[in-house]
Amino acid sequence: MMAIQMLNTGERVNERFSHIDTWVFDLDNTLYPQTADLWPKIDARITLFMMRLFGLDAISLRALQKHYYMRYGTTLRGLMVEHQVDAGHYLEYVHDIDRSCLEHNHSLAEAIAALPGRKLILTNGSRHHAIATAKQLGVDHLFEDIFDIIAADFIAKPEAAAYERFFDKLKVDPRRAALFEDLPRNLAVPHARGMTTVLVLPGAGENVEREAWEIASGDEPHIDFVTDDLVGFLEEIAARA
Repeated sequence: MMAIQMLNTGERVNERFSHIDTWVFDLDNTLYPQTADLWPKIDARITLFMMRLFGLDAISLRALQKHYYMRYGTTLRGLMVEHQVDAGHYLEYVHDIDRSCLEHNHSLAEAIAALPGRKLILTNGSRHHAIATAKQLGVDHLFEDIFDIIAADFIAKPEAAAYERFFDKLKVDPRRAALFEDLPRNLAVPHARGMTTVLVLPGAGENVEREAWEIASGDEPHIDFVTDDLVGFLEEIAARA
C-alpha cells in the first residue's frame, strides 16, 4: 500500500507543512473515496442532460461530453461557450443525485479538525452540491467557506483565472496554503503559484475508471506529495507537526 509517498522525515514535514495556515480540498473524488458511486451518478446525469439538449443517444454524446471536459475543465463550460446553456439549470439537474452511499466519515472529520488554520473547499461543482456532500460525510461544519464554479465566474480548474479568483475572493496566500486534489492537471497552476500540492489517488486495490490524461505517475514536478489514504496522510501531518 502506498499510503504516503515523499513524506520521509520529520524535517521534510516541518519544511513543507509547518508554514501552512490554509488547507484547501477539492470535493469530488477527493473528500470521498473515488470508488463511491457519486461521480458516476453525476456523470450519467450530465449525459442525460446532453441527450435532452441535443436529441441524440448517449453513445453519440459521450465523446463530446469528454471533449468539453478535457478542453474547458468542465462539460458545463463547454456547453456555455459553444451552446449558451443556462448554467443554473444545468447545475441543478446534474447534481440532483442520491448521496446515501456516503456515510459519516468520523476519522476524516477528526483529521481535518486537527489541521491548524483555515479549511476551504475549492470545487468545479456547485456550492449546493458541495454542502450536501460534505454534510453527508459529516464534515460540513469544518470548512470556513466553499469556492464553487459560480464564484469562479464559471471558469473552471485547471484554468489559471479560476485560482486567481479563488486567491483574491477568499484572501488566500498560496505560499501558505496546501491543496488536495485527485486530478494531477489541477495541481499545476497552484504549484506554480507556491501552493504545496498533494495528489489523492484511489486506495490500494481500488479500480477506478479514468481517462488516460487523468492518470499521473506522481513524479510530475508540480506534485509535491502523493497519497492513496487521505485520512492517514492528514493524521501523519498532524502527528509530525
